[in-house]
Amino acid sequence: MTDRNVDQLLVERAQQGEQKAFELLVVKYQRRLARLLSRLIKDENEVEDITQETFIKAYRALPSFRGDSAFYTWLYRIGINTAKNYLVERGRRPFTSSMYAENDEGDSVDMVAQLPDEHTPETELMGKQILETVENAVSLLPEDLKMAIVLRELDGLSYEEIAEVMECPIGTVRSRIFRARDAIAKNLRPLLDTNGDSRW
Repeated sequence: MTDRNVDQLLVERAQQGEQKAFELLVVKYQRRLARLLSRLIKDENEVEDITQETFIKAYRALPSFRGDSAFYTWLYRIGINTAKNYLVERGRRPFTSSMYAENDEGDSVDMVAQLPDEHTPETELMGKQILETVENAVSLLPEDLKMAIVLRELDGLSYEEIAEVMECPIGTVRSRIFRARDAIAKNLRPLLDTNGDSRW
């Protein structure tokens, strides 16, 4: 049984009033959702509140969930919209955390991999400069590009899943990710001494 099938089974049981089934979904996705939201909102307490609010909204909307998309892409969409609304209400811009965070599979976006392996003060300084450059480049991206690159590189979602979360065609997702990577690469080229054709 696939992960998606397990989620669908839990959703169906929760829709029939089985509280424990929804609690299992909360346990499964709470950390993952909080990590996604922490890319948009800096304050830990606010992230916790919005994560909780997302699950409350998801629970209330559960009767309308038909399984056309995976449960977690549906949940992510609710979380992103909740976070955006929260920030708009407070007149704030989303925060973007480090581009070096790991996703659930332990993968990370590692710009430092292009540097020599030795741990020298020079490589550590270069790593710090790259990290700052990437974070700065991401923070300056338009909202749609920023969310697409975060979902892809940090949360490891497929293009199809990102299209579901962002409610746009897959071609738009590809374009946004390409443009985001290109913008980040332009900022990194002077540091990495790469030519204009390479992106990552």
